[in-house]
Amino acid sequence: MPFPQFHNSEPRTTVSDEIALIPLWSIAAALVCFVFVQYVFWVYMPAHRHHPPLAPGLHAFFSISWGEYAALNALAIGYVSKDAVRRGMGAAFWMLICLVAPGGVGAVMYFLLRQPIISKCPACSTEVHAEYHFCPQCAFQIGNSCGVCYRSARVTDQYCVYCGHDLAKDNTPARLRAFIG
Repeated sequence: MPFPQFHNSEPRTTVSDEIALIPLWSIAAALVCFVFVQYVFWVYMPAHRHHPPLAPGLHAFFSISWGEYAALNALAIGYVSKDAVRRGMGAAFWMLICLVAPGGVGAVMYFLLRQPIISKCPACSTEVHAEYHFCPQCAFQIGNSCGVCYRSARVTDQYCVYCGHDLAKDNTPARLRAFIG
């Protein structure tokens, strides 16, 4: 029986990768929201004032902070629309939660409850979660793991950090022996 091959499917994302998930429509909506809030604070409210005016500095602070809040909500909804799809979650449902839950609670709920990123098995193209070590359909070894406790192990580890098993005793593919050696 041939040795299983490792394939590191854990996604390595950077901040720029995550920012790239924000769609252009969301950026446009964020700009519109910010401009609309500025209109409300600087044009609409002064024309319909029934109370004494705010100090100019306080007025500017509130207009900018509420404008940023509205823009960030629009950006969060856009991010969720793309991120939920790559995690196999209902994008429309989570976008609605982010829209309706007040004070950014919907976005916080999304980040607390989101599923791991789904990738494809290199052998059979089955969708697998990033934390899986073996494909549930073809038993292809996707990630490096200990042969005893099956927890994650780095390619360069000599011993399992969880159970102390000598990883060199496992059947390591030839292409990974150079890292251990």
